[in-house]
Amino acid sequence: MMTSRFSFELPESLIAQTPTEKRGASRLMVVHRGSNIEHRQFDDIVHYINSGDLLILNDTKVTPCRLIGVNDLGKEIDILLVEDLGDNRYSILTKGKNTYNVTFNDNLCAKIIKGKEAEFFCKGDFRETLWQIGNMPLPPYIKRRPDNSDKERYQTVYAKNEGSIAAPTAGIHFTDSIIKSLISKGVIIKSITLHVGIGTFRPIKVDDINDHKMLDEYFEINTDVIAEISETKKRKNKVILVGTTSTRTLEAYFSGQFKIIKETDEMISAKTDIFIKPGHKFIVPDCLLTNFHLPCSTPLLLVSAFAGIDTILKSYKEAIDVGYRFFSYGDAMILM
Repeated sequence: MMTSRFSFELPESLIAQTPTEKRGASRLMVVHRGSNIEHRQFDDIVHYINSGDLLILNDTKVTPCRLIGVNDLGKEIDILLVEDLGDNRYSILTKGKNTYNVTFNDNLCAKIIKGKEAEFFCKGDFRETLWQIGNMPLPPYIKRRPDNSDKERYQTVYAKNEGSIAAPTAGIHFTDSIIKSLISKGVIIKSITLHVGIGTFRPIKVDDINDHKMLDEYFEINTDVIAEISETKKRKNKVILVGTTSTRTLEAYFSGQFKIIKETDEMISAKTDIFIKPGHKFIVPDCLLTNFHLPCSTPLLLVSAFAGIDTILKSYKEAIDVGYRFFSYGDAMILM
């Protein structure tokens, strides 16, 4: 299948540059597969999830892993920390392939090695310093510098386990109030963890989607989540997954497409490079809550696999026609 099948034209004005003024105030497109489309507000989601249904969230926490400093020549340097290699060394993304020194503030400097790694020298605790001076890693289609408000808004209210370089953005819409309303209604809420890496958002650069390779991402699943999924299916309630990251995690586990790191009676830790594309036979989700994704991206292929290519492209066309906001800080859709 050709990658171009998943292309669409999007007016730049519909790419959300900031979050809604209030969390939870985004729009919600409700897509009934094979049927109609409804236009609602996000807090209406409580009407589409019933008592006994299971809602699964990704509780990963985004690290402020974008650092801006100055090199020996006085040039501004922008780096993104990708992976902790130990001993204060990280793999990074930055422009150029040179080796040089960079200063971020009086307490933090680093040696950049061939534009691929950074060795940090910190006066004090590195993680604390990172949270003080680091910026949230907003995606490149957001054409502004991150600010302190992004440390709260480019994060879910239930974020707990730090390790992502991008937010699981479908969950950004939830407020504590919405979650309490769902619990009061009898909805069961569980969490898994997938630390979002560059693989989730790496563009597809091949003509045939089957030639694209995903990169490994780390996940953790409590065994009680696995048991709850089984019980929910048995009693004929729905399993609703929040985001493509939650979906990849659970589909990877239930289809055996993962590499185990550690397993106990309570927890499975593993990595997966699962690539969900049209033709995939879903095991876990009955419904999927997600945002509107980039053209020719792996998240777009995942939702197309779940709802059908024609359904997704039709929904996206309607979203564009009526002015939905797209991508990370944009609006949401639930595929029923």
